[in-house]
Amino acid sequence: MRIMGIDFGDARVGVAVTDPLGITAQGVGTVKNGGVKKLMAELDAIIKEYAPEEIVIGLPKNMDGTEGFRAEATYKFAKRLGEIYDGRIEFVDERLTTVGASQFLNATNTRGGKRKDVIDTVSACLILETYMKRKNNS
Repeated sequence: MRIMGIDFGDARVGVAVTDPLGITAQGVGTVKNGGVKKLMAELDAIIKEYAPEEIVIGLPKNMDGTEGFRAEATYKFAKRLGEIYDGRIEFVDERLTTVGASQFLNATNTRGGKRKDVIDTVSACLILETYMKRKNNS
């Protein structure tokens, strides 16, 4: 069962997928958010290529667990994604995934422009891994 993970952002959207057996998370890449139509067209192509059975989107929450304006933007994004994808869309708390991605990139000595290009993809992998762990523990 293939699952896709998405880290939605105003400027960039990180995408990751599991292997066909749903065991490991692998980065697909980062899509520049150049407007709704363009973004949805690019995500549609990725969805068609990988054919995920479900998509998990990182839900940005405040550190106290409340949802703010970023969560609202993510829900709107998910609604638009649901117009091009008819499978199940889930959300996972993404608090601290950017911190985790930064720690990983520090450990791999990824710096400068290269870091900016991959941080959202790494975050999407962490979102996907969090979801997979939660799913396997339930």
